Amino acid sequence: MTGIVLAGGENRRMGADKAFLKIAGLPMIEHVIRTIRSAVSHIIVVTNKPEAFVSYDVEVTRDVFNMRGSLIGLHSGLLKSRDEYNFVVACDMPFLNRDLLSFMAGLAGSADVILPKVGGFVEPLHAVYRRSLLPVIEDHIKCEQRQVKGIFDGLCVRYVAEEEVDRFDPGRRSFININTPEEYRLIQ
Repeated sequence: MTGIVLAGGENRRMGADKAFLKIAGLPMIEHVIRTIRSAVSHIIVVTNKPEAFVSYDVEVTRDVFNMRGSLIGLHSGLLKSRDEYNFVVACDMPFLNRDLLSFMAGLAGSADVILPKVGGFVEPLHAVYRRSLLPVIEDHIKCEQRQVKGIFDGLCVRYVAEEEVDRFDPGRRSFININTPEEYRLIQ
């Protein structure tokens, strides 16, 4: 399984590159890479600033389409991946849980997409995706539909229920992402 870390956002709300903001003395991206490495054999970082990631032991790729959106990053990562199953996370999720990642990775093969559904909301950037979804994703991009959730219709989706999440991450910290200076201050 390959891990794909999406780090291509514009960081408009934060005003700085979120991937390199420090938490407990380490850049957020380092927390993400260290944790996801426990569940995958290879890591790809999708970014439009590849030079910023040269010091990390990861493969780096750029967005293939010159458009914004997490679906564009997902597509670029899957295109570069050498595995059918891929764990996709965002670079601004520093509290990923190794046990939850391993549990979800163990579900690979049971669906096209495996993702948590917590509080009625899905977590599309904490999910396992099949590489064979590339044509579906490309069709959505061509139609200018760039939300990841938009691809789920017609797919076999395995939702990880709240009870399953809570077995591994009862505080649900895995889904904390940091988008604004205020959120960053609260985390500190």
